[in-house]
Amino acid sequence: MNLTSCLTNTLIRKIVRKNTLTTNNYNFETARLELKEWHSFPEESDISNKLAVIVKDILTPRVTESLPPTWQGDYTIDRARDWINERDSEGVTLLILEKESQSPLGLVILFDMATGQNVAELRLGYLLAEPAWGKGYGSELIQGLVDHCRNQKVASIVGGVAKDNMASIRILEKNGFVKDPETVGDEEFIFRLKLRPNNN
Repeated sequence: MNLTSCLTNTLIRKIVRKNTLTTNNYNFETARLELKEWHSFPEESDISNKLAVIVKDILTPRVTESLPPTWQGDYTIDRARDWINERDSEGVTLLILEKESQSPLGLVILFDMATGQNVAELRLGYLLAEPAWGKGYGSELIQGLVDHCRNQKVASIVGGVAKDNMASIRILEKNGFVKDPETVGDEEFIFRLKLRPNNN
């Protein structure tokens, strides 16, 4: 099981087709990580030229095994390109980079929904590549995202977790997320962190 993913069927079914915040609002850094919108790199950069290869390498069967069936299995370059296009039509995707080496470590998938006066509820999913597991990156990126969103027009952050994904549950709880009893499914929990009242 991928112990460092936080993306479930419930959240995927609730994808918001139009984002209310600009992609630049989402880019941020932590002590070890740099997170940037995956199309924001210069065209001549290796990341821009090899994005489909990077995505293919991240989306291994072990990483996607707890995700919806349509996301599981082996990825070819063509399938990775299709997956990138699907994510682009749904929200904003950040590439997680190890700051010092600039090596890709995973993806953060964000969808937002206006809740009043251009304040958004941010729906979160993240995937870490297998080599990044067990190094504390998940906790670091969630803490960094929460800190970043406190300075943005984000009212709350929502993350869905499979019930047996104890690592991601601990990460969310450590960062102040609370289980939402009204959105608990048969196989997953929904966690929410309120950052400010919806009308502010």
